[in-house]
Amino acid sequence: MSNCILCEVKGNIATITLNRPEKLNAISYELVDTLMAVLDTLEADEMVAAVILTGAGERAFSAGADIHEFARGVAAGGDRAMRDFVRRGQAMTARLEAFGKPVIAAVNGIAYGGGCEITEAVHLAVASERAVFAKPEINLGMPPTFGGTQRLPRLAGRKRALELLLTGDAFKPQRALEMGLVNAVVPHHTLMEAARHMAGRIIRHSPLAARAVINAVTRGINLSIAEGLAVEGEQFARMAHTHDLREGLDAWIGHRAPVYRGA
Repeated sequence: MSNCILCEVKGNIATITLNRPEKLNAISYELVDTLMAVLDTLEADEMVAAVILTGAGERAFSAGADIHEFARGVAAGGDRAMRDFVRRGQAMTARLEAFGKPVIAAVNGIAYGGGCEITEAVHLAVASERAVFAKPEINLGMPPTFGGTQRLPRLAGRKRALELLLTGDAFKPQRALEMGLVNAVVPHHTLMEAARHMAGRIIRHSPLAARAVINAVTRGINLSIAEGLAVEGEQFARMAHTHDLREGLDAWIGHRAPVYRGA
């Protein structure tokens, strides 16, 4: 497997590291393909309950797409650029958004373009005080292509998102927090500890319940409330005959800590 992605599992938490620090962890085709393969492996691993995604080095989470590689695709024609770049990148962010286990971005530095879009797509995010965000694609004469025109307005609101998308201006982590792009801003040296702590607060619960929550939110957020409630009910119905739901109820009634099996 390519070393542009590193993956380490400790206990029930996997840490994925975008590993192109010399390129500010720019998102190449190889990086996307490797990340997708790693996600497939982790989703099938019953021992892994949560995933933390971060960047290698001190400067960047990800500076966005590998522009040199993308430019070659554009030069080869729009159809090739759509196939190799746009669809690949959108598949990556959609995979992260719908991943069946909680994914937490630990944003350790620059999160521009595609790096910001990864942050938008994952379920939760913790940012270092050194993090810097931007949607700079307009500086290249193009709109975002990995979902930024769709997810950022849903997170931040239409006017705030359009300001960032149309100006390309960088913004600090505190603004990202205010907009709902990240859940917390922490001192740089505590970033990974904070991400692991957040993961720990989640994985003490039933993994089946966590998956049901993620599915209900991801599928329901763009539906009408009535349709979303139907999705919510469907997710509960899937849990109704599981050990974990019975265990959760029995533990609550018995005033003890539940022991979940993910079954």
